[in-house]
Amino acid sequence: MTAAIPLRVLREEPAPSRFARRLSGGDRPGELRAGTVRTLQVNVGKRCNQACRHCHVDASPLRTEVMADDVVDACLDVLARHPELTTLDITGGAPELHPRFREMVARAHALGRAVLVRHNLTVQFEPGQADLPEFFAAHGCEVVCSLPHYTAEATDRQRGRGVYEKSLAGLRRLNEVGYGRGDGLVLTLVANPVGAFLPPKQEDLERDTRAYLAEQHAIGFDRLITITNMPIARFEEWLRRAGLHDEYMDRLEAAYNPATVDGLMCRSLVSVDWTGHVHDCDFNQMLEMGLAHGLPQRVHGLDVRALAGREILTGDHCFGCTAGAGSSCGGAIA
Repeated sequence: MTAAIPLRVLREEPAPSRFARRLSGGDRPGELRAGTVRTLQVNVGKRCNQACRHCHVDASPLRTEVMADDVVDACLDVLARHPELTTLDITGGAPELHPRFREMVARAHALGRAVLVRHNLTVQFEPGQADLPEFFAAHGCEVVCSLPHYTAEATDRQRGRGVYEKSLAGLRRLNEVGYGRGDGLVLTLVANPVGAFLPPKQEDLERDTRAYLAEQHAIGFDRLITITNMPIARFEEWLRRAGLHDEYMDRLEAAYNPATVDGLMCRSLVSVDWTGHVHDCDFNQMLEMGLAHGLPQRVHGLDVRALAGREILTGDHCFGCTAGAGSSCGGAIA
């Protein structure tokens, strides 16, 4: 069930990028540094019941990579030893397909940590997953659900035929157990552009989505966040095939907003991949960019206090998080 962990060496620190130069406002590279780490983000593998066009994880039903038991145990150990870690953010793939997903949620909840689950909605209809809404509610999880757009055409174009209707059914099930009512069980929708452009203004899209889903489908949610499509992995491949890569990168760089830098997720988060390697963020993880030289590289025995104030490794893909209003795991920044 657990794929063999490949023998690999994380990529060496990259040469100063255009993004690093923009940080400094000149020709010399600037630094981005972390504050206190508050969130432990854990990517439990690439196995997923979907294969979305924009997926920066390259997840799909054909992928077999899942986090091994020793890495799961190490993540839970770090969480237990560090009360300053207030949030466990579990992602994948479809994290619910990991055999120890529910144990991770339950143990984090017992420690008094907030648990955030990156949920694709359709996984509820996989064998053995029908009770996921009740499980989420029992453990007070914030459920962060990907819905590229509130219309069927746009969503299915990115995620596959029939995904929109299944996603609506999943949202109704979450509403039935108390999510999206504004009384403590938080249901967050995630929208990203269906193409090579920046997301619209977050509050405008939230307003329109709320009205449409309520009027057309009697579905409610608590908040909506927008995320810019990152020019890496599967989306980068699509950009290159479509001849749009350079144009998209220029668009991101032209929209660079220095007001977003202080709120970047990498400044308060550390990301663990399915092999146990530690990264500054989920996007660096997919590019196999480990932490800066001299810092711990694996989660086993990790002291997160040693990561406060660290230099964060950056690359030109970071323009995706700083363009316009900014983009992070928590949505728009500025």
